[in-house]
Amino acid sequence: MQTETLGVFLKTRRSRVTPGDVGLLTHGTVRRVPGLRREELAELAGVSLGYYTRLEQDQPGTASPQVLGALARVLRH
Repeated sequence: MQTETLGVFLKTRRSRVTPGDVGLLTHGTVRRVPGLRREELAELAGVSLGYYTRLEQDQPGTASPQVLGALARVLRH
C-alpha cells in the first residue's frame, strides 16, 4: 500500500476549500486554481509562503505540531 505524502495531502485538501469557506472575498475574479491559493492558505495558517510551499513540495524538513494544527484548522472548512 502506498502512503500519501504530506505534500499530496496538502494540495488535494487545499483544492477542496473555497475562499468563501474561510471567509475570503474573491470579488468575482476568475481563479486559476480550484480552492485556495498557496498564499491564502499560508496566511490563514500563520506561516510564510516559502515555508508552506516547501511543505507542499515535500522538501526535506519536518513541520511542527503547531504548524500542522494550524493547517488542519484551515483545511477542515
